[in-house]
Amino acid sequence: MEFIQLFIEFFLHIDRHLNEIIQSHGTFTYVILFAVVFMETGFVVTPFLPGDSLLFAVGTFAALGSLNVYVCFWLLFVAAVLGDTVNYWAGNFFGPKVFEKDYRFLKKKHLIHTQKFYEKHGGKTIVIARFVPIVRTFAPFVAGVGAMNYPRFISYNIFGGFLWTVLFIFGGYFFGNIPFVKKNFEFVILGIIFISVLPIIIEFIRSKYRRGQADPIL
Repeated sequence: MEFIQLFIEFFLHIDRHLNEIIQSHGTFTYVILFAVVFMETGFVVTPFLPGDSLLFAVGTFAALGSLNVYVCFWLLFVAAVLGDTVNYWAGNFFGPKVFEKDYRFLKKKHLIHTQKFYEKHGGKTIVIARFVPIVRTFAPFVAGVGAMNYPRFISYNIFGGFLWTVLFIFGGYFFGNIPFVKKNFEFVILGIIFISVLPIIIEFIRSKYRRGQADPIL
């Protein structure tokens, strides 16, 4: 319970925490940011790490001059692509055996949900998943299990990683310091998270509705 509270507090005040990291670590902040984005996309056991909200906050601080926006963009773009690539080969090597039983941060239901995502969207899943938390972490792993060959995967990976980092970093850079956004930063972060998980919510409601329609009337 304490972990969840800390997790929520970190997400809602990610701007404050990022500022503390910048003040404490200076240039080493770039290494920390690279590591977080790489781990969030590269390891199936770390889907809880910040993604969209972190990139937006990074763009905001870059606009203030605390970080270099172009260094951030290229560094985190590379981290995102490398993370997905490592995740792909982990799926290719280990396969679904990893999910034979549930662990704290490794749930079989996430794998099944991502497989359904592939069935619906095909190869575009790698691009779309960039904007959907949890699915973003599991999509490259599922692709490596056998959903997609590597040459096709890497093209989607590069395009999706580019689109993701451009939209959120430069979104924060151009809009993060608007007075209304600065004053209500936690609500903006909540809005980003809500929009990100909206496809999952919609798909959940649709699947419930279809299941209800399929149930026989007694």
